[in-house]
Amino acid sequence: MPDYSVIFTIKRLWQLLLATLLLMFAVLLMFGAEIYQKAPPLPKQVVTPSGQIIFNQHDIQHGQAVWQSMGGMQQGSIWGHGSYLAPDWSADWLHREAEAWLDIAAQNQFGHSFIELSAEQREGLKLALREDLRRNFYDSHTGFLVISPIRAEAIKQVSAHYSDVFQRRNTAESQHLRSAYAFSPALDLSQPDLHALNAFFFWTAWAAVTNRDEDTISYTSNWPHEPLVGNTPSGSLFMWTILSVLILLAGIGALVWFYARQYDVWRADMAPQGGVAASNGLVGLHITPSMRATGKYFWTAALLLGLQILLGVITAHYAVEGQNFYGLALADWLPYAVSRTWHTQLGIFWIATTWLAAGLYVAPLISGHEPRWQRAGVNFLYICLLLIVAGSFAGEWLAVQQQFSNLTLNFWFGHQGYEYVDLGRFWQIFLFIGLLLWVGLMLRALWPALRSGQNKSLLWLLLLGTLAIGLLYGAGLNWGQHTSISIMEYWRWWVVHLWVEGVFEVFATTIIALLFVKMGLLRQSTATVAVLFSTLIFLGAGVLGMFHHLYFTGTPVAVIALGGLFSALEVVPLTVIGFEAYSHVKLERQAQWLDSYRWPLRFFAAVLFWNLVGAGLLGFLINPPLALYYMQGLNTTATHGHAALFGVYGMLGIGLLLFCLQGLKPAANWHSNWLKIAFWGLNSGLALMLLLSLLPQGLWQTYNSYTEGYWYARSAEFMHSQIMEFLVWARVPGDIVFAVGVLALLIFMLGLLRRDKTP
Repeated sequence: MPDYSVIFTIKRLWQLLLATLLLMFAVLLMFGAEIYQKAPPLPKQVVTPSGQIIFNQHDIQHGQAVWQSMGGMQQGSIWGHGSYLAPDWSADWLHREAEAWLDIAAQNQFGHSFIELSAEQREGLKLALREDLRRNFYDSHTGFLVISPIRAEAIKQVSAHYSDVFQRRNTAESQHLRSAYAFSPALDLSQPDLHALNAFFFWTAWAAVTNRDEDTISYTSNWPHEPLVGNTPSGSLFMWTILSVLILLAGIGALVWFYARQYDVWRADMAPQGGVAASNGLVGLHITPSMRATGKYFWTAALLLGLQILLGVITAHYAVEGQNFYGLALADWLPYAVSRTWHTQLGIFWIATTWLAAGLYVAPLISGHEPRWQRAGVNFLYICLLLIVAGSFAGEWLAVQQQFSNLTLNFWFGHQGYEYVDLGRFWQIFLFIGLLLWVGLMLRALWPALRSGQNKSLLWLLLLGTLAIGLLYGAGLNWGQHTSISIMEYWRWWVVHLWVEGVFEVFATTIIALLFVKMGLLRQSTATVAVLFSTLIFLGAGVLGMFHHLYFTGTPVAVIALGGLFSALEVVPLTVIGFEAYSHVKLERQAQWLDSYRWPLRFFAAVLFWNLVGAGLLGFLINPPLALYYMQGLNTTATHGHAALFGVYGMLGIGLLLFCLQGLKPAANWHSNWLKIAFWGLNSGLALMLLLSLLPQGLWQTYNSYTEGYWYARSAEFMHSQIMEFLVWARVPGDIVFAVGVLALLIFMLGLLRRDKTP
C-alpha cells in the first residue's frame, strides 16, 4: 500500500499547486488570445447589394453603449447573460427577424402571408430563410457585410417594433410590453440612440445565426435554440457533454477511493498532541485597536444584507406586476433595472465586506503585532468602501433614469451594464485601489508572523490569497466602453468566477484553518496538508472551469471542450464533502468550551451542505454544454446562483462574522435563540425558495425552450402566463422564512450593540 503521508508532504503539495496554477493560467491566457482572434467581427458597414447602408460599425458600438446606459444585463440579456424578466434581445431579434423575412418572402412570391401558404410552400421558404441568414456574407478584406433586400426589409420591420418598445408611445403594444418587461417609465430613447441600439441587437443576432467561415455552426455555436433558422445543438455539444459526464464519474471514483484509503491517516493525526485543547487558545489574546475597528464592517455588512433582501423582494415582485409593487407605481422611483442592479451588487458587497474584515481582524491576531497607524488604515478603508457603495449606487440610479448627458459620462460614473460589475469605471478603479490598500494593511500585519516561521505554509497561502484578491479584481479593467462583448465576457468572468468563486474561498478556508490551529483544534501540519490539498483540487479544476460561462459568447469550440470537462471536475471534490461535515460535527463534541462557537461552526457546516447542493448538484445541472444550451439565462441559472452565492459564500460570510464577533464581544451574553432562528430561517427559507419557485420555473422554461425555442421561454407571453406567475407567488413562503432569518440575525447583532453600553 502506498504511504500517502509521504507522497503528500507539504513540500510536494506546494510544488503540485504552483505547477498546476502556472499551467492552468497559461492555458486560460492562451485561449483568451484565441477568443480575441475569433470573436465575431464588427462590420464597417451593413449594406444591401445596391449599396444602401443599413448600419455601420459606429452604430453597433454606440448601440452597445446605449444598451449599457439603460441597465444592460439588468434589463433582459444578451447571449443568455443578464436578467430573466425582459427577453434575451439576441434571441428576440432573431425570431422576429426570421418571422418578418418569411412574411415578406411569402408576399413577394405568392401574394399571401406566410401562415396562409401550403405546407410545401412554407418549407421551401424556410430553407431559403436558412440559406440567407446562415450563410456568411461578411467580407474580411473590405469589412462590409452584404445582406439581401428581403433581410433589409425585415430589419426595418423589427426596428419599428423596437421603436415602439424603447420610446414612450401610447400604442397598446408599447404600453403592454414596457410593463411586462418592467422598464423604467423614464426610458425614452432618442431616434439616433434607438437606431444605434437596433444596430447592436442586430449584430448580436447576426453572430448567433451566421456560420463561421468554413464551418457549419454560428459564432455562438448555434445558440440560441431557434429551429426556424436551423439553430440546433451541434455535434460537439453532444460529444463534450458525454465526455464531461464520463470524466465526472471517473473523478468521483478516484477521489472517493483516495479518501477511503487516506481519511483515517489524516483524521487520526488532525488534533494536537493530547487531543483537543482543554481551553480556547484565543482566550486572553489581546484585541488590538485595529481589530476592534473591524467591528463596524460586520455591522455594516449585516445592514447591507438586510437591504439586499428587501430589494430582492421588490425585484421578484416585478415579475408579476411589471412596473408596480402591490399597486404602487414604484418603478417611477425604483425601476426593475435599478432594484436588480443593487440586489446583485449588494450580494457581492456585503459578503466581500465580511471576508475583508475577517482578514483585517485575523492578521494581527495571528502575528501578535499591531503595526503603527493600522487602526487609521482600517478606518480609512471603511470610509472608502462606504463612498464606493453609495457613489456607485447613485450613479446606477441616474443612468437607468437617463440622467447622464452623454454615454461616456455614464460609462465612467453611471452603469456599465455588465452583471456583477455594473458600477461605473471610476467606482471600479476606486474599488481596485481600495483592495490594494487592504492588501497593504494585511501584509504589514502579517509580516512579523511570516518572518517567525510559525504556520509558515498556511501564512504563505494566506498571503497568496490576499495578493490574488487585490490583483484579480483588476481583470475587470481590461475592457473599455466599446470593447467587443465577447472579449468583455472573458474578462468579466475572471472577476465573477476566479475572484469571487475562486481565490476568496481559498482565502476564507485558510483563515479558518489558521484560527482552528490557534484555538488548539487542529494540528498545524495536518491543517496545512488539508488546506493545500483542497486548494489544489479546487483551483486545479476551477480555473479552466471558468470557460463554462463562455460556451455561447462568440468563442471557439475549444472553449466548450475545456469548459465542459473542467466544470465537471469542479464537482468532484464536492462529492466527499460528507467527510468534512462529519468532522465538523465531531469537532463540536470534543470540548465543552466549543459550545460558545456552536453557531459559527454551524454556519461553516451549512457552507459544506450548500457547496454540495448549490455548487455541485445544481451547478452540474446546468453546466454540461448540452444542458446549458437549453438552460442558459433561465431560472435554472437563478436556482444555482442563489444556492451557490448565498448558500456557500453568504453562509461563509456570516460564519466569519460571528466568529470574529465572538472575539470582539467575549463577555457578551449571546442570545443563542436568535442565532438559532437565524440559522434555520436562512437555510430552510433558501431551500423553500429554490424548491417551490425558482427550480420549477427554470425546469418549465427549459421544457419550452426545447419544444418551442429559446425566444418563447423568455417572451412576455410566457413569463406572464398563469403557470409562471403562480410559481413566482409560490416563492412567498420561502421569502418570508428567509426574511425572518435575516431579521433574527439583525436583532441579535443589535443586542450586542446595546450591551456595549453596559459595564
